[in-house]
Amino acid sequence: MATVGNDRRANAHAANSASDSRYFPLLLLLFAGSGCAGLIYEIVWYQLLQLVIGSTAISLGVLLATFMGGLCLGSLALPHIRFAREQHPLRVYSLIELAIGACGLLVLVLMPLVDYVYVAAVGHGMPAILFRALICGICLMPPTFLMGASLPAISRWIQTTRRGISWMGLLYGGNTVGAVFGCLLAGFYLLRVFNMAAATFVAVAINGIAALGSVFLVSRTPEQSSLPDERAADAVSSQSQETSENVNEASLAVWPVYVAIALSGASALGAEVVWTRLLSLLLGATVYTFSIILAVFLVGLAAGSGAGSWLVRRVNARAALGYCQLLLVAGIAWTALMLAKSIPFWPISPLLSTSPWYTFQIDLARTIWGILPATLFWGASFPLALGAAAPRERDSAELVGSIYAANTAGAILGALAFSMILIPWVGTQQAERVLIVIAALAALVVLAPLAWALRAIDGAVSLVAAMVLAAFLAWGVSPIPPDLIAWGRRIMTSSSSAHVLYTGEGMNSSIAISQWSDGATQFHVSGKVEASTEPYDMRLQRMLGHMPALLHPDPEKVLVVGFGAGVTAGTFVVHPEVQRIVICEMEKLIPPVATRYFGNENYNVMNDPRTQIVYDDARHFVLTTPEKFDIITSDPIHPWVKGSATLYSKEYFELVKKHLNPGGIVTQWVPLYESDEDTVKSEIATFFSVFPNGTVWANTADGKGYDVFMLGQAEPMTINLDALDQRLNRADYQRVVQSLRGVGVNSTIDLLSIYAGQQQDLQPWLVGAQINRDSNLRLQYLAGMALNYSDEENIFNHIMYYRKFPANLFVGSDARIEVLHARMRAPLQ
Repeated sequence: MATVGNDRRANAHAANSASDSRYFPLLLLLFAGSGCAGLIYEIVWYQLLQLVIGSTAISLGVLLATFMGGLCLGSLALPHIRFAREQHPLRVYSLIELAIGACGLLVLVLMPLVDYVYVAAVGHGMPAILFRALICGICLMPPTFLMGASLPAISRWIQTTRRGISWMGLLYGGNTVGAVFGCLLAGFYLLRVFNMAAATFVAVAINGIAALGSVFLVSRTPEQSSLPDERAADAVSSQSQETSENVNEASLAVWPVYVAIALSGASALGAEVVWTRLLSLLLGATVYTFSIILAVFLVGLAAGSGAGSWLVRRVNARAALGYCQLLLVAGIAWTALMLAKSIPFWPISPLLSTSPWYTFQIDLARTIWGILPATLFWGASFPLALGAAAPRERDSAELVGSIYAANTAGAILGALAFSMILIPWVGTQQAERVLIVIAALAALVVLAPLAWALRAIDGAVSLVAAMVLAAFLAWGVSPIPPDLIAWGRRIMTSSSSAHVLYTGEGMNSSIAISQWSDGATQFHVSGKVEASTEPYDMRLQRMLGHMPALLHPDPEKVLVVGFGAGVTAGTFVVHPEVQRIVICEMEKLIPPVATRYFGNENYNVMNDPRTQIVYDDARHFVLTTPEKFDIITSDPIHPWVKGSATLYSKEYFELVKKHLNPGGIVTQWVPLYESDEDTVKSEIATFFSVFPNGTVWANTADGKGYDVFMLGQAEPMTINLDALDQRLNRADYQRVVQSLRGVGVNSTIDLLSIYAGQQQDLQPWLVGAQINRDSNLRLQYLAGMALNYSDEENIFNHIMYYRKFPANLFVGSDARIEVLHARMRAPLQ
């Protein structure tokens, strides 16, 4: 009878085990959905916080640390919460998913209100940076805490057997697969086609589906999965390993596993920071580039986690974790080699196709080739660490939570250290060497105790040899080619005609100075030319300053967004009325280098006693300063660069308008090259929506349209040609006249003949233009799609088609008006 009872219980356990296995794929799918929602939130919150706290490396580093910190705390806290212990794990998970969705909605509603608190509480500079950290904590801690709690919550349903550990690894991998889909869905569709609200609603809906699915499983599964037969198998397997290796793995200290997985997290996030920076040089720093890099990184983590989950049931997990870190050394060295010696020199022209979808395929292939190998080993490390740290009786939620917390804590340190300390201090080459050293240390801390316990001389010798090889690989890391820092994605088409004079890697961006074959000097920021001494560039940069300064009757206070080569800011140095020049610049490396190479062209504006340089995000300086200005202008900032769309939004222009003194003027650059008609329409229409009295002014290169700039004023403007002519003839304006002549402007007629249109004339052309709002940042998605376009002449001709002589704008003597009218009938030169 006892035998029959035992058989029945065994059959019942087997049936429960089979039932649990049957529902595991559904659980895996639900947790993948959770990862999808999580990445959608992360991308949306990144954009929201970029508006609220700025886009400097310090601000974004604090943001990343806060996000990861919430995950860390949630994973540590959940196993010790009494309510979570007393409830079915899947019921707890469903409640967490519902709470994450609720927090997602609250963040969407409350985050835009932070600006009001921000203005009332603190200004700019270091106090503002500290306050931004507090803002991040308040806004992101609740939802990220819940996200961190979800993995240990769902893991409590699984036993800490080898098969159970494998399931936990698969859950982690499935969550990462979902994250890949969420990254691509948000970055390429939801935010490009809709807005942040729509993306958030999709994520909330996914959370709701995950919660409902979990509730469905609660009534169909026990509080913990039943895997009785596997326990016996584990015992036999463990005994066999002990016999063959003469060491009991469970008798070894567990702390090396936690140190190793923390170091793995540090190297993973540090590498993501370094490689994203380098790949964005090569691919172009658009929102799509960042999505591609993140997606490939997550794909590697997911695939590696799947492989690690398979291995943890078949090998010594502790030894495999150590070997995985050794292989990671080789993977990091591979990426460093590819980024320095191979991928930049693939014979690919960025202008082969104007279709972004073909370009994305090439970018995806290059990213996979470069970074995928290392990401596989980072992904495998997590399930192997679980297996190495798992005694049989341990609470599975506590196991997963502690390993995940260690990995996340390391990730926080890696992200902050590499973004804010190592790269600006020693550069990306040394940073990659540090990555290799960290991976080698992770291997050493796991394998050394194992070799000691085994008394394996051959193992110790092999480990020493591996460390020597790691040192050799670290020493052999090559620097990034200077031409890549200068020319970025155009390295194969432009670098042969110029010589790089200087390169530097700052906290926020990499810069270069080059000299063109015709003798022109060029200023590069993050792989693109931002300024040069070429005549057409000099004319544009000086017109952004001279035009508003000449049209304003008494320009005393000036704000310039971005230092660049300093040419735009330098134009105000020669204007006698100007008493104060404030320049907002995020990268401290730029002003001294630009002054060194462009000091003559920018009139040494950095060292002018009237100049104050504020190293902060310009949008937030304008938001927090009580000061008002007579002129607000910007040094050229490409709208396709991720983050720059915040300086082209309707809300930003409204903010600028509030900080203009009566009669104040704002100018804003609009590139026609590397752009398309929809992008240009969006920029101009958004500007006109705030400055309906605004005007457009043209700049040509070799007689063809190149770029334009917009000029706005709250009040209707009139330009008196006679008064302007008299002003330029004054003795104290001779430096202004010389500066204008230096860019081919020899008279008042030359200055004003570049007029290209106003709102009432361009309105038919602007019909249907998309307004760039803070809630959608539509411009960065439009501009990112048009990166390979060379349609500037066509766009310029469309604008000029609507140009009419503005009788409401120009006044003066009939003779001068007639001369200007005649000049405007002729093509621009």
